[in-house]
Amino acid sequence: MTQLAGADALTDLDPVFAQLAVGAGHSLWGLPNLTVREKAFICLTADLCHPHLDQPLAMHIGMALTNEVDPEAVRELFRHLAPYVGYPIVVSAFQRLTDLGLPAAKDTDPVAPTPPSDALARTVRDLERLDPGLAAFTEDQFAQRWARPHLSIRERALTCLVVDIFYQTLDESLRLHAELARTDGATDATFRDLIRGVAEFGLARAWRAAPALLGDSR
Repeated sequence: MTQLAGADALTDLDPVFAQLAVGAGHSLWGLPNLTVREKAFICLTADLCHPHLDQPLAMHIGMALTNEVDPEAVRELFRHLAPYVGYPIVVSAFQRLTDLGLPAAKDTDPVAPTPPSDALARTVRDLERLDPGLAAFTEDQFAQRWARPHLSIRERALTCLVVDIFYQTLDESLRLHAELARTDGATDATFRDLIRGVAEFGLARAWRAAPALLGDSR
């Protein structure tokens, strides 16, 4: 059974709550259809969505590093999520990484924009009919992110689905990210485990998202 980082600190706060929290954590880390990296990224994405940048983020960074998630992958996750959760939140999150002693960034090369994939380009075209300025900004953000190293398309899409579940953007945004995840190997079993994992961070949100993401796939 995975030893959850920070469990002793939770016990010091409240022993009964610690028992409940550790049980929820073991449920997430035991999900069979997500990789260890994906489980870590779910936790870290949830921290940015709340945002919970103090003890929860420290615990989840510890879990990620313990499970051999490269620090550069954590940094890339934060870079990827900036336009989805908000650049100001990610500024604070990067400062927190410094406080926690994460190594300095290895990747310091300028971003080389890459034309968006078909699914992302279709989203931009749909936005152009509503607001060309928003479409241009969205295309630029897509071009700077989805083809970068350190994270797979599936990992990027699944973390965006976590954002969708938290923010309850359960229509076009969720459908786009589910489509992108499927192009890189995600299945209905992946999505079921994703929702179960996110339930630790907000059960009502998970209930609401389940029909939108899973439909009649049960």
